Amino acid sequence: MASRSKSYRQAAAIRIGENLRRQRRGLLISQEELARRADLHRTEIGMLEHGDRLPRIDTMIKLACSLAVPIDDLVEGLNWVPGQARRRGKFIAPRRGLGA
Repeated sequence: MASRSKSYRQAAAIRIGENLRRQRRGLLISQEELARRADLHRTEIGMLEHGDRLPRIDTMIKLACSLAVPIDDLVEGLNWVPGQARRRGKFIAPRRGLGA
């Protein structure tokens, strides 16, 4: 079950990273500038954008505020499917290349 959980977390990190990069590029700002605005290190921005790290909620708030977007824009494309009794729920992230 641990590897399954890890794959869902990784899918979520990748989707959030893609959304973050799209929002940042839409503002025509560098990773360094976003890091300055969000009071984060530039390498953290890079790791988030590459899906190497799943951001904490306080980091999501800093990023959303720094980009002047709702947090919804950073988690766009992620869905949660609740589990039934004795089963865990899971994240469903659309596969790449399917119009997402």
